[in-house]
Amino acid sequence: MHEKGPVMKGVHRLIVTIKEIRGKCPVFNVGDRIVIEGPKIVPGKTDALCVHALGSMLSMIIALGRGVSFKELGLAKEEGNVGYVQCLDPGPPYTLGGTVIFEIRREAMEQT
Repeated sequence: MHEKGPVMKGVHRLIVTIKEIRGKCPVFNVGDRIVIEGPKIVPGKTDALCVHALGSMLSMIIALGRGVSFKELGLAKEEGNVGYVQCLDPGPPYTLGGTVIFEIRREAMEQT
């Protein structure tokens, strides 16, 4: 048990799904996915990748992949295996782009 909350042992797969787009995103469509297994982004299971998106979630990916609580990181209201982050682009009226809301779901990976 981690001092601030539960930590799930082992490495986990993170499935990042585009939940909502506010404004226009030149990279993603709602429903697109990014699949991360340990330190690897899986190209064959990933629809698109954006440096802005990666920047907004990079600091959380390692901790989430190692099982740190979404709630403890401030990414969810309740304990569980789902949390949320958003793109760095604020969208209109500040930019021509748009804010993307990402749902991150964690699932256990088989250890080899």
